[in-house]
Amino acid sequence: MIQNKIKVIISGGGTGGHIFPAISIANALKKKAPETEILFVGAKNRMEMEKIPAAGYQIIGLPISGYQRKLSLKNIFLIFKLFVCLIKSYKILSKFKPDVAVGVGGYASGPLLRVAAFKNIPCLIQEQNSYPGVTNKLLASRARKICVAYDGMERFFEKEKIILTGNPIRQDLENIENKKNDGLKYFSLSENKKILLVIGGSLGAKTINESIHEGLDMLIHNKIQVIWQTGKDFFDTANEEAVKYNTRDIKVYDFIARMDYAYSVADIVIARAGAITISELCTVRRPAILVPSPNVAEDHQAKNAMALIQANAAMLIPDNEAKQNLIEELIKLIKDKNRTEIFRQNIGKLAVINSADIIANEILSLVLNC
Repeated sequence: MIQNKIKVIISGGGTGGHIFPAISIANALKKKAPETEILFVGAKNRMEMEKIPAAGYQIIGLPISGYQRKLSLKNIFLIFKLFVCLIKSYKILSKFKPDVAVGVGGYASGPLLRVAAFKNIPCLIQEQNSYPGVTNKLLASRARKICVAYDGMERFFEKEKIILTGNPIRQDLENIENKKNDGLKYFSLSENKKILLVIGGSLGAKTINESIHEGLDMLIHNKIQVIWQTGKDFFDTANEEAVKYNTRDIKVYDFIARMDYAYSVADIVIARAGAITISELCTVRRPAILVPSPNVAEDHQAKNAMALIQANAAMLIPDNEAKQNLIEELIKLIKDKNRTEIFRQNIGKLAVINSADIIANEILSLVLNC
């Protein structure tokens, strides 16, 4: 355990897939070096500005947004925003004086890590996906260490910098098997019916939401209980539809606070194929149907999903086929005990445990070796 006080700045965010791993890394750092002072930097008006303080950490927001992958006037304004963010990042770093800067992905990490490297502050980046995002590709040449979750990342990064760590997940997901009874009580569900967990991501997923919306009648007819995280935009539509059935078997949430309870009771999970979602599924050993988002850079969710498909650890349904096939395939799978058990065993073999601790050790080593 390190006794000296060190300062670490962690930047990134935009979605729960970036935020919750960042919190796990921060918690691991505090456990190993209790005197560590940690400051987060995220994007203004995004969910990290709420979730990070709720976890007990200070955060500063930058007025940054993502670039549009089609011609848009927003990209012109983005150039101005980047300039403002670079100046603000310089001021933040000059005032906080971190020993290490950590980027967890997302456009908020770009300006902060860029300036940190310019100021010769040791930088570590964490790449969650099997295909790197634009921000991390740009930052890689300046980073001292690059923590990755997949083999073969030397295609994109310098081999000497790469450490295979897996993706950090929420620590309360690491031991969920003894939480099932509490989970059933939390969601007021029966242990005598199968339970489907639908998670389109912290912000929801339109195609998945619309498929479940249209398929509720079939799910109820087949006595399948549903825990449905819709995201804020689809919540009212989903809730109005669920109320029509006047049943306790459909639970609709814009955001699920207790994902440990949700996973503990789930027999099957329908989800996007974000890197952190896949890491969570591997850790909790839950059979899944993955519907990769088509609206991501380099189709990286499909590439993430293929790691599970090739290991016979999950099922994949393309986004453009979900409305037609998702509910039918789900019902087949949830009734197939042999196949779901194979998925459960195989997906568990892909889990990498203690990822946050491994990354925390790499961060601390940067301090000690400076």
